Amino acid sequence: MLQIRRWASLARNLGPANLPRILWSEWTGRSMRIVAEPSSDHPRMTLRAGTSDIATFVQVFREREYSLPLRGQVRTIIDAGANVGLSSLYFATRFPQARIIAIEPEPANFELLRANVVNHRLIAPVWAALAAEDGEVRIVDPGQGNWAFRTWGHGPEGATGVAVPALSLDSILGHFGLDHVDVLKMDIEGAEKEVLEHCAPWIDRVGVLVVELHDRFRPGCSAAFAGATRGFDLGWTQGELTIAARADGVDAPAARPIRRVATPA
Repeated sequence: MLQIRRWASLARNLGPANLPRILWSEWTGRSMRIVAEPSSDHPRMTLRAGTSDIATFVQVFREREYSLPLRGQVRTIIDAGANVGLSSLYFATRFPQARIIAIEPEPANFELLRANVVNHRLIAPVWAALAAEDGEVRIVDPGQGNWAFRTWGHGPEGATGVAVPALSLDSILGHFGLDHVDVLKMDIEGAEKEVLEHCAPWIDRVGVLVVELHDRFRPGCSAAFAGATRGFDLGWTQGELTIAARADGVDAPAARPIRRVATPA
């Protein structure tokens, strides 16, 4: 019964013509591109059936993982770990006047990201990994789907992968001429530890910080988040996300406890 409900939901949200393609891809384990036509919930986009793209779509557009209680006009969003662009498209739909910097290091994901945002003039795709400093990192595939690629400054012994450019947030802000970021979203598979440990040059320019923490990959991610957000007023969890915000940037989330962000001893 649950599977039938899932199929009905996919047909309703991605179009009935796409359901056979999705089922075929899941049955055979072979990826196939599908086009989700625009609806009241989402813009037109291309996804890869048989990959984590479908689960990401459900998280972003059905479960509304990034539905944040933001206050006032949102002008600038940085989407680090943008994958194929679904979170950026969600933000663009909700905040049509916002400038969105979509950062993604994995080449195949970035190719589809660029195609998905081509008609959105305020979304700027950037092929790079967000890192603590500028340079080069290596993409490592742990075999957990297209949403789980990880980066290493120096690949672990015996690791293979693709070398990609790495940019610090300070460099990104400078390149785009930004003095403030309303929302900084990070889903970068453990690299947030080093980024947050070296946040002093830019953290005061961030209004709301939205991070999926990956202590299971790199112990210390949560501690780095706590240290980076000492100057923030509010914090809460939302699904897989940990969020910190300035008091003037959000309305208290309904039905969610608001707590002060802990300050490390």
